[in-house]
Amino acid sequence: MRRHRDLCEHAVDPLEIAAGLEAHGVTDRTAARFRHRDVFSLAEEMYARIARDVETVPYPRTAGEPRTGPVPFLLALLPGALCAAGLAGLRLTEGRTRLAVAAAAVLAVALAVRAVLRRGPLATAGHRLPGARPPGTRAWTHWLVGYAALGDGLLDAAVGGGPDGLPDGTAAGPWPLAAASALALALACAPAVVTAHLFAVRARRRLAASRGLDEFAASVRPLLLGLFALFLGALATLLAGCGAVLHEPAGQAQVLTLGALLLLARLLTVHGFTHAPAVALGAAAAAEATAQASVFAGRLPGCDALAVPVDTVVTVWGPGGVPALVCGAAALALLVHATRNLSRASAHARTEAQR
Repeated sequence: MRRHRDLCEHAVDPLEIAAGLEAHGVTDRTAARFRHRDVFSLAEEMYARIARDVETVPYPRTAGEPRTGPVPFLLALLPGALCAAGLAGLRLTEGRTRLAVAAAAVLAVALAVRAVLRRGPLATAGHRLPGARPPGTRAWTHWLVGYAALGDGLLDAAVGGGPDGLPDGTAAGPWPLAAASALALALACAPAVVTAHLFAVRARRRLAASRGLDEFAASVRPLLLGLFALFLGALATLLAGCGAVLHEPAGQAQVLTLGALLLLARLLTVHGFTHAPAVALGAAAAAEATAQASVFAGRLPGCDALAVPVDTVVTVWGPGGVPALVCGAAALALLVHATRNLSRASAHARTEAQR
């Protein structure tokens, strides 16, 4: 009680104390030393004792579910709508007007995505582990999304000796734009918000119903994997639809792996685990940049060998093979990390800011 007094005084229910104890390394075996069958039972006694001391009113166990109004879900539709309008503008304009439309569309979509990430289930405010500081991942994310739109076209042109000009916003230009991929990723903001909300709500319910840390972890892992699979299914459907509407092939593998990477990184960040997403996003962005640079470096005298690995991948799997391999590896690492850490009770503890 003395060691964890601050935790107990600021908790609004026993679940929050149980999550905090777990974060400090207290296990069911530790609780047995205090004559309790598990951490949850120990937390209930600690909460009852501190409640009498400070005269607080116990909260019901079901009061901890995250509440989200309709605004974040409506806001999640905005990036896709703005991206679709921007692509329509690119097809209806040319020259300097097209350049201005492209710049306005990129700015509008970026601001819309930022608004989605600052409000609702994907927002990080008030849900960080003690002492955690979110590292700068914005630049890496921008690079990865930009590569999904223009990277494959640049790599394909570079392997063939180009590019012969700057991108013109079309799929037939010297530096093709993957419009279907960009639109699908923008539209995927909506299923990402729904996925994050369902995971937060259902995990909180299972935390309230669990009587042990192992029991809770065993119930949350299939929930996480199931919702993750549903998100990938929604993204695949969006990709197929965007490709059919825009009459261009959609890079299924590279966009699916990128979508998986971005979703897992955001879920971990929302629940307070900021280091692994920063490392994974940074490593993926660095690998893509290195792949592009190696092709151009291979044109220097005596440096042909530098371009051989990327040339081989492009020959076998096409230009989309590079981001598919890079983002796929990073997403797999984050999936393992998320399965282990998001099944901990401490990842779902409410903070004062959320209340």
